Amino acid sequence: MNDRITEHKAPTPIRCAIYTRKSTEEGLDQDFNTLDAQREAGESYVASQKSEGWVCREERYDDGGFSGGNTERPALKRLLADIDSGLVDCVVVYKVDRLSRSLLDFARMTERFDAHGVSFVSVTQQINTATSSGRLMLNVLLSFAQFEREIISERTRDKIAAARRKGKWAGGRPVLGYDLVSQPGGSRLLVNEAEAALVRRIFELYLDGGTLLSIVAEAKRHGWTTKRWTTKAGKPMGGRSMDKGVVHALLTNPVYTGKVRHKEELFEGEHDSIVGADVFGRARARLRLNGSTGGSLVRNTHGALLKGLVRCAACGCAMGHHFASAGSGSSAKRYRYYVCQKAQKEGWSACPGPSLPAGDLEGFVLERVRAALSGDGVIDAVVARAMSVLAERDISMVIDPDEAVGAVEGFDGVWGAMTQPERESLMRSLVACVAWDAEAETVSVTFTEAVPIDNDEHATEQGEAA
Repeated sequence: MNDRITEHKAPTPIRCAIYTRKSTEEGLDQDFNTLDAQREAGESYVASQKSEGWVCREERYDDGGFSGGNTERPALKRLLADIDSGLVDCVVVYKVDRLSRSLLDFARMTERFDAHGVSFVSVTQQINTATSSGRLMLNVLLSFAQFEREIISERTRDKIAAARRKGKWAGGRPVLGYDLVSQPGGSRLLVNEAEAALVRRIFELYLDGGTLLSIVAEAKRHGWTTKRWTTKAGKPMGGRSMDKGVVHALLTNPVYTGKVRHKEELFEGEHDSIVGADVFGRARARLRLNGSTGGSLVRNTHGALLKGLVRCAACGCAMGHHFASAGSGSSAKRYRYYVCQKAQKEGWSACPGPSLPAGDLEGFVLERVRAALSGDGVIDAVVARAMSVLAERDISMVIDPDEAVGAVEGFDGVWGAMTQPERESLMRSLVACVAWDAEAETVSVTFTEAVPIDNDEHATEQGEAA
């Protein structure tokens, strides 16, 4: 009788990636932290499946200090990339919510796993998506995980609202004038006398007839900046230069009157005020007045022929349309300008040519448009292009070139009969950009493709500024 020799074929290796996560960074600086504990549990589980060919990848996928409510996590992104590259056969986690607390996000990830033949295992919950019962249990647990997350979010919002109603500082960035001090029951704002003096000075400057821009200029001269502070991790924050937005936010922040805001409501705060309610009220009233009359400069919603087209060549910034008022009553006059946004935000000294008279600029550009449309060959090209478009739309129509020439020659009459919105629309269809170079004192007009001229030679028309 012949002896039989039975060969045992080694199982196909199953490459396991262990993913770990912790929502906060607390305790991660310890020699053996929660991420290490999660990985150790995963390694032990993989080792118990050695007979099935399971092997643990040496690559670590640890996300410390990242929420499970979204997928914006560096280690998770590396894991998914390795799955797409075919380097992973099984994902192992300590608990399901370590991978995700969002049912929708997890559903998308499991679809991605399935597309690459990757299974999922939760060590402590005995879940293996290689089986139907495992997939059922996974969906049940994920539903509860998402429900728990939503409940926590609701409780957090309710807790913040309750704290604000009691006048407590319920989080947020520190503001100039106060230091944030941790104490039992939550953080509290304490007046920083040096910064508080600066806050009062800014209110005084504004109420003494200053403007947001004049205060920005004053801040630059004296080196005033936003609040500086250091995070718990030791990272320095704040300290940027003041601009109009910063000054406006300071002048409208009710925290300086000793109040805290929750949504649209104000409550008496636990902290001391820096400015009186009368000072704050007068500043708000002046801001509202300047917002309705424009102060020295306001946005003009009508008459801006080149709105959105003008740029400052020196700064690379857009130039917005504004006007200044002179006089009062029926004799008041308005003078329109295009103003560099950098100059408007940081002060006139921030740009070599902060403004340009709107009427002069618009007249110059209009002349360039009229000249471009009357150029040799332009009419023929316009007619040819129009006929091509009509043919594409299966519209039978004949355009007489002589009529087109007559329309261009009668440009002034047509322009005079157009409404302001029609003029603006026409200008935007013909002009791509208008650049004001303050140093060279020139204006460059770049036309759109609707003006069929040689872009290399004529697309940009230059001339001296008026």
